[in-house]
Amino acid sequence: MTSTPRLQRTADRRHCSFNIMDLGRAAQKVSMMKSFKLQVLLITLLMYAPSSVAVLNCTGSDVPSLVNALQPVFNLSSIRPVTNASNPVTVDLIFTLTAILGVDEKSQVLKTYIWRELTWKNEFSVWDPDKCGTEWIAVPRTLLWEPDIVINEFMEKNTAPPVPYIYLHFDGDIYDSQPIRVVSSCSLDIYLFPFDIQNCTFTFNSYIHVMDEIQLLLSGTGDEMTEASKMVISTMGEWSLNKITANRAEIDTVEGNIYVELQCHISIRRHPTTYVVNLLLPSCFLIAVDLFSFMLPPKKIDRSLFKMTLVLGYTVFLLNTNQMLPITGDTVPLINVFLSMCLVMMVATLVESIFVTNLLHGSADYPPAPRWFRDFVFQVLGRLVRISTKSIERDNTVIQNPNAQEMSDSSPVVTKNDISEEKETLNENKSVQVLRKINRDLKAIHLQVEKKLKRNLSSQEWIYIALIIDRLLFFFYILFISVSFITILIIWVVSYSKA
Repeated sequence: MTSTPRLQRTADRRHCSFNIMDLGRAAQKVSMMKSFKLQVLLITLLMYAPSSVAVLNCTGSDVPSLVNALQPVFNLSSIRPVTNASNPVTVDLIFTLTAILGVDEKSQVLKTYIWRELTWKNEFSVWDPDKCGTEWIAVPRTLLWEPDIVINEFMEKNTAPPVPYIYLHFDGDIYDSQPIRVVSSCSLDIYLFPFDIQNCTFTFNSYIHVMDEIQLLLSGTGDEMTEASKMVISTMGEWSLNKITANRAEIDTVEGNIYVELQCHISIRRHPTTYVVNLLLPSCFLIAVDLFSFMLPPKKIDRSLFKMTLVLGYTVFLLNTNQMLPITGDTVPLINVFLSMCLVMMVATLVESIFVTNLLHGSADYPPAPRWFRDFVFQVLGRLVRISTKSIERDNTVIQNPNAQEMSDSSPVVTKNDISEEKETLNENKSVQVLRKINRDLKAIHLQVEKKLKRNLSSQEWIYIALIIDRLLFFFYILFISVSFITILIIWVVSYSKA
């Protein structure tokens, strides 16, 4: 008897609780239906009123009432904020270059830091600042529609700290400013390293929207962006900003759509002072020392030891400074060619010194030079380097004529007459035998003198050939250094004039 009323009361409470839960669910559904109907009504009014803009109604002149009035707008963050779907959203873009982090020549990548500013109009969020109590409000960027503006040259994810808020003004204008760490691809031309000027491009465009949906405009000129960037730029390293230019382009697709692109060209210039001091000047000094080594007399001093020391020192210098040179597979920098040519010239002068030393000390054992080679060196190269070969002819006539002709002309005739006379008069006495022995000795001496004269003449020719080659390489060395210095100065001056 007692348990039955308790069970009845328990069942009544459960039934009452179920009714309350059902009422709560019904009320929630009703509120959701009302909110949905309000959103549909707002969208319908906006879609069918293209010439007017709906103004939000704030319940009070404070920020919380404005936020409550903006709740239906926040639920529309997935659609373009226009009252007429056929109208495009006008997006104004400008950026400021705040840092040049570096250039990777091997990967062909430019690393920069920029502040990008976007401005567009949200026609859903317009209110009266007098009734709502404020002219602007900062709202989380996830609550409002944002244009999908990207940089086509992006190579890595943006690692800059995010800015979670955007500014919303009473007339519907939205201002968005955020930092971007741009790692972009760039076609680098390092032929004139370290006097090179690189031109990289940032291409801004919408990822999915065509020109009929988003009108992308540039809110400033290239000169304005250049001046603003030079005022705020903080990190440049070995690079400095030259200028920024921008232009707007319309790209037609195969489907017949038109996309809008903003192409911003960034020109940066490398600071060459470090490379001039650490690379070019030491190379020029070593080359100059190698050039002055030609002033050492080759007949008295062995220049090959001195030049070998220079070559070894320059090789160690190149190995230590190799990390300063750019690494790329597209083009070979001009400075690499210059350093290689310097090393080639040093090695060439070393080989030439060894050749000249060999000719000076061992030419007596060499056979005579071929006639065509001797004529080419004496007649062409000798005149080119201003070395006369008349002294060779004078030495030949002075040394060869007195001895050879006197022995050959006088000795045989005199001895034959004397022998014949002695045969007739003394009948082959002992004096005739002595004279014949003297005759044979004189002939042997004559042959030895002729060989010595020919050997001296051949040795003297090789010595003159060595001196002519040495002088020719000296003039070529001077020409190489002069052309290199003038080229470096011209490139340096031109690079500064373009800055």
